Amino acid sequence: MGDAEPVPEAARARAAELRRLVREHDYRYHVLDAPVVSDGEYDALFRELKALEEAHPALATPDSPTQRVGGEPLAAFATRRHSLPMVSLDNVFGEEELREWDRRVRGTFLGEPGAAVAYHCEPKMDGVAVEVVFRDGRAELGLTRGDGTSGEDITQNLLTLEAIRRPLRTDARPAPRLLEARGECYLEKADFERLNRELLDAGEEAKANPRNFTAGSLKQKDPAVTARRPLRVVFHGAGLLEDDDPPRSHSELLRRFRDWGLPTPEGAAVFPGIDGAAAYAREAEARRDDLPYEVDGVVVKVDEVALQERLGSKTRSPRWAVAYKFPPRQATTVVEGIRVQVGRTGALTPVADLRPVPIGGVTVSRASLHNQDEVRRLDVRVGDAVLVERAGDVIPKVVQVIRERRPEGTVPFEMPRACPDCGAGVEATPDEPLSYCTNIACPAQVKGRILHFASRLAMDVEGLGEKIVDALVDRGVVKDPADVFLLTREALTALRKHPEKAVKSADNLLAQIGKSRREATLPRLLLGLGIRHVGEATARDLARRFGTLAALRDAPREEIERVPDVGPVVSESVHGFFREPRNLRVLERLEREAGVRPPREEAPPAAGPFVGKTVVFTGTLERMTRDEAEALVRRLGGKATGSVSKKTGFVVTGAAAGSKAEKARGLGVPILSEEEFLRMAGGGGSAEPGAGAPR
Repeated sequence: MGDAEPVPEAARARAAELRRLVREHDYRYHVLDAPVVSDGEYDALFRELKALEEAHPALATPDSPTQRVGGEPLAAFATRRHSLPMVSLDNVFGEEELREWDRRVRGTFLGEPGAAVAYHCEPKMDGVAVEVVFRDGRAELGLTRGDGTSGEDITQNLLTLEAIRRPLRTDARPAPRLLEARGECYLEKADFERLNRELLDAGEEAKANPRNFTAGSLKQKDPAVTARRPLRVVFHGAGLLEDDDPPRSHSELLRRFRDWGLPTPEGAAVFPGIDGAAAYAREAEARRDDLPYEVDGVVVKVDEVALQERLGSKTRSPRWAVAYKFPPRQATTVVEGIRVQVGRTGALTPVADLRPVPIGGVTVSRASLHNQDEVRRLDVRVGDAVLVERAGDVIPKVVQVIRERRPEGTVPFEMPRACPDCGAGVEATPDEPLSYCTNIACPAQVKGRILHFASRLAMDVEGLGEKIVDALVDRGVVKDPADVFLLTREALTALRKHPEKAVKSADNLLAQIGKSRREATLPRLLLGLGIRHVGEATARDLARRFGTLAALRDAPREEIERVPDVGPVVSESVHGFFREPRNLRVLERLEREAGVRPPREEAPPAAGPFVGKTVVFTGTLERMTRDEAEALVRRLGGKATGSVSKKTGFVVTGAAAGSKAEKARGLGVPILSEEEFLRMAGGGGSAEPGAGAPR
């Protein structure tokens, strides 16, 4: 069988690289609301990873992006657990894939190939997923999707929407005791264009698309700002629903939503089979431009709740629903110039300057050409007419040159032999289609590295943004990461014109730098150093395996490669980083001059009551925060999740524990009080009766 066969090293390395890329793009999309690849490119990476894991099941690690949803919640807002995970949907592209999904539903999963299955179809809004908890008819909590398990608490901002703020209507049917309504917040196209014009008139940067504007509006610290944005919401599903008479179909659920005064997707319909669903998808794609809001596909769901329960869910998505994705947006324009940008790793990226063209409600004026191989493959030249693709992304791409319209006198584009930023030599790498600036002190590289080093997931120096970094590097004050921790009030105040503001701003930033120094951890430092191919998960795995920076620095390449998910490419990159004298000098300055000395990272124990166990917390803990408790579980070799199942190892209850405790009792899952959990965590307790027996 496939899972018994040895996994080729090339497949293992590619899977690790795909996991890194997908995690990065998940973070940018779900957390930063600033994607850098199109939906189509992301889908291709995800599908390739999924195909690799299906071909080699040993590659399907529990923390793979195919097993979870989105990115972790932002730290700016308090986070709350969803009672039930907010999963995402599998995608299908084209009618044949939709029909293949239908065949799996009826044949593979239900075991009834000839069964008649009714499908509910609705437009797939291109908005921001939210959950609103109504108790006894009134909204009491509003969350973003976050990572699918926990979301940001944006209650006050969501309450600025009339559809959420007003109590549920009860003239047609009583309000449920509890309703976790799930849907999408969005901006209509006309409102988005008006708001963008206002931003431009005020001298501010326009937003890339309605979704980005919506996400930014929902995450305002001042709800009054959110209230001024014409946000709308539509509800299309539910988490928990406590009602004496639960709905028997999805269409019935949406009818109840409307009875309660909640907006639902316009134009939704139920069809007796896949033929009707396929026709609905074709018609929806044809009229997408006529809609007042952006849609990127159609959602097709098994309508009957009993069948949904029979079909069940995978880790990341339900088997009873699928997203039929529309093709990416495309338009034709002209390349007016090609310039080369330099990134933090020194990689040179050619970018096409385009004659501005509207695509999907956004005016596009540039597109990434990725690397010299892509430029060569396209043979794109200044003056060419090109087909540009945009699928809700920030950086569109040139997908085709229209050779028939090429003007006379064009010349092939050549990558520069000198860095366009500093003039240093450019070196092509034999193992990838990229050229790199050879000057590690190149200002463009230095700025990118410092911004990465100070970013939230790395050293988390709040307030050290792009403008300050540009000024510090241009003045020669900061040349490497160690210089960040050696900044003085004098150096920072010199950046501002107004002395009063300068001192306060400098002191605030210095306080954040001090906080970063005190709270530095080895995984954060490793991520911040910008070692090629080392993302957040790999940095954490390396830190746990070696414990200290010195141990990792001195480790042979073969030992680095033994770390899970670290293949030859990553191990060579890590090993090479610590062989470079300039890097070693920076690390020495960080420790000796800047005082950045992260504590030893302890590896999870090989044995113990939580090793390999899944732990769920419910209620309010008294002696630690939920985040601290979950971090403790991970240090002890366990996994913390938000939902209870038969596979749950323990449920830990705090004050006002809710339905999770009841579900655990029904499933026979051991329940611990906070004190029992802490005794076990400290080694003084065990899972004997009285310290974890089912109650």
